[in-house]
Formats: sequence, structure tokens, C-alpha cells
Amino acid sequence: MKPLLKGVLTVAAILAAAGAGLWAGQTGIVKLPGHVASLITEPANPASQGPVIYYRDPSGKPLYSLTPKTTPDGKAYVAVHASEDIGFGKPRTTGDAANATAEAEPQDASLPEQGRKIIHYRNPMGLPDISPVPKKDSMGMDYIPVYEDEVDDGDTVKISPGKIQRTGVKTEAVSKRQISRDIRAPGVVELDERRITVIALRFDGYIEKVADVTTGTHLKKGAPLMTIYAPELLSAGARLVIEEQTGWGPTAGKNRDFLKADNLRAPVIGARRRLENMGLPIEFIDNIARTREVPDTVVWRAPGDGIVLERRAVEGMRAAAGDVLFRIADHSVVWIMADVAEGDIGALKPGQSVKVTTRAHPGRVFNGKVAVIYPHLMKETRTARVRIELPNPNLALLPGMYADVDIATGSDEPVVAVPQSAVVDSGAQQVVLLDRGEGRFEPRDVKLGRKGDGYVEVLNGVNDGDRVVVDGNFLIDAESNLQSALRGLSAAPAKAASQ
Repeated sequence: MKPLLKGVLTVAAILAAAGAGLWAGQTGIVKLPGHVASLITEPANPASQGPVIYYRDPSGKPLYSLTPKTTPDGKAYVAVHASEDIGFGKPRTTGDAANATAEAEPQDASLPEQGRKIIHYRNPMGLPDISPVPKKDSMGMDYIPVYEDEVDDGDTVKISPGKIQRTGVKTEAVSKRQISRDIRAPGVVELDERRITVIALRFDGYIEKVADVTTGTHLKKGAPLMTIYAPELLSAGARLVIEEQTGWGPTAGKNRDFLKADNLRAPVIGARRRLENMGLPIEFIDNIARTREVPDTVVWRAPGDGIVLERRAVEGMRAAAGDVLFRIADHSVVWIMADVAEGDIGALKPGQSVKVTTRAHPGRVFNGKVAVIYPHLMKETRTARVRIELPNPNLALLPGMYADVDIATGSDEPVVAVPQSAVVDSGAQQVVLLDRGEGRFEPRDVKLGRKGDGYVEVLNGVNDGDRVVVDGNFLIDAESNLQSALRGLSAAPAKAASQ
């Protein structure tokens, strides 16, 4: 039935009842329809049950009091019992109508729950404002009741099960697990500086011929580079022949009769040592000693495998001692110089596995290891340089090529860890909320370690098996701070009253 029609019928019934009463007073006979009689004979309010929760304004205004009180015009406030607490000025009804009313109209959050004692009412917006009686804020929002069993004891925070369910608080057991995290950084391919060779003479000479070697040529160890003529080579070679024939030299100690001559003495450095110091190949020196012939030229060969980076040798040029004629580099092992962010440096250590990918070879992964973490930070980028060594099969990695570096950090040993969402970090303090059961939560200071895979290592503060809040912890933390503030506000008036 529509509300307007229902109201009209109710007024009509009341008027009919009044008329019938007047007529009955005169005739002594009352006969009303059944539904009208039921409206008159049904009590307006059932017997009140339970303790008095608060007192309300008799005129229905949103005014309340925890103690008996009267209005300015002398009317007493109406006591509201626990059985009547459905809403502001809305008494409990009986029968099916009562059930329909209770289902259609949800209980106001600002009113007390049956069987629980209210300490005070707090501001719905979280402001440090409390009230001993129900009230509304400037925007018309009802103040929220704070029950006695929700007040923490200083070490824990007590929250009702209803609030826990509404705020979606979730907990998880602390366990031991492996903490691993991949650090990603950009890098550049560079040559291994230990595999770069410089070809330079240790004596003055002339380049008679240069082999068919240019920049970028791949060389094998022993490949000819150039032919050198040097007058100094002839004199040193002839001296070696004399020493080998006469025994006058560093090995002359074996010929004691020869050393008895007063006018002879062994030289400090022999001809063989001199040729070795000139950088001549051992094969070349042995050939002079064996054949007793001194060639006036020598073929200079590559000292190892590599690629020619630079060629300065030109046929017919005079090469002075120390002049760089070739630069050769071995590309079989290269470096990746990666720039790692400042916050990730602490998780790095030499020997960690690294995966490298490049744009030139999509889908191909090169495996290496961290070799050196440079002890300097680039202040412009706040990054540290990390050197990664890795083999270069088929010479696929070229110097100067960009690379994406993925460094695996962590250890294989399980450690006590909690989800990162469980940590409330204020910057100066890290806290987790332990679930003590029955709606009680205890803030606990923790010392954190490594992070990875959504978890963080806890060095101190919690133990394996503890339950921590992983979702809704900020709401519990705000509730704790609010309760502390409210206790401080309520303690100040009490202190002032005692003084």
C-alpha cells in the first residue's frame, strides 16, 4: 500500500474511532470494522526491555543525553532502552511490522549496539573531536560510537569484528622463504682491457714490408704482421754467435780454465739476454745460436688471437723505439659496463649471475657474472658502475653495443620474511601489525633486510609462525593513532577536573 494512501486511511480510522467513541458514550454501543479496531487496540509501544542506553528529546529533535535531562520548556527527555534502539526517535514495533521495519531500515552507525557500553562518540572524519552524547558534524554526518571493548590497552589496538570485516583486514602467517630479486640496468659492451695488445719496437728500425693486415682483420696467434730491419739487431746477433762459439758469456762458468786468464772477464748481461729484452721471438734467437748466422731482418708476428683495432705501420717508415705500430684486441671475452641505481647497490656482490640481452640479437641471452663493483658513484645520475664479464661466442657482442642487464640477487638460504604490504614505513620507523586474535592487533617495530618477489626479509621483530596484517594495516594504524589522540583529549579534561 502506498504511504500516502496508508496515511489517509489511518487518519480516517482515527477520526472514525473518535466519532465512534463519542457515539458510544452516548449510546453505550461500539461497533467498528476489524482493521480499524486492530489499529486502536494494538499498543503503540511494547514493554521496554534492557538497560537505558540514552535519553532523547521528547519532541523528536536530534538531541540526546547520557543522563536524565529536561527541555527548556520543562519536558523530560524520554529514556531509550536497549530494546528500543533502532534509530533516532524510532521506537521498536511489534509483530510482522517490526520485522519489516528492522529489515528495511538499517541501524544507524552512530547508535550503540546491544550489550556494549559506549565510552564516547568520535568525529566521523577522523578529527580530534569527541562527544559524550550522539551528535552530528557540520556536514550532517553522525558521530561514530566508540565502545569500551574497542579501546586498546596501550600495547594493542582493539577493533570490533564488524569493523574488521568492513575494512577488509587480511592477515598472513610469517614464514621462511628465499628472497630473490632481479636488478635491471642498462649497459654498454666494452673490450676487456687485459686483452688489448700494443705492438711497438724496443729498438730503432725500419719497416721493410707490412703484411696484408688492416683495421678489423681477424688474426690468429703467430700470423705475420711486418718485416723489420735494424742495425742494432745485427750487432746483438753477432755477439750471440761469438758467445756461443767461445763460451764467453753467462755460461762461461763451466769453462774454468778459460776464466783463469787475467785479461778476460764475463760480461754482466749476455747477448742472448739482450736479444730477449729487445722483444725478439725466442725462435729467432735460437735459430741464430744454432745456425751461427745473423739475419739483418726479423718477421714480427701477432702475439695472440684478436682483431686489429689500429694499424700505423707503413712500409718504408722509420720506427723509433716505443712507437705504436699495431693495436690488437681479443674479443673472445668482453665486458658489460652497467649503470646500477644507488638504491640497488647494496644487493650486489661479485660472482652473482647475470643475463644480458641486446637489440642486435633479440631472444638470445648471454650469461655472465658480476666481476667488479666500482667504488665510485656518479653524482649526475646517482648510479654506480658495475663490470660484468661474459664470454663472447662467435664475436656476437661488439664494443659500443647497448645491452639490457638482468642481475639475479638474493641467496638460496631461506630467511624470515613478510609481504611488503605488511610493513608500515614512516621513513624513520618500520612497523608491522601482529594479529593477537579476538580483534586485537599489536604494533611491532621491525628491522628489515633484503627485498624481492614482493617480500622483505625481517632481521628482528617477528618470528616464524606469527600472523601479520597484510591488507588494511593503514586503517588499523590510523585507528590506533586516533584512539591515542582521543585518550589524550579525554584525559585532559579529567586532569583539569581533578585539579
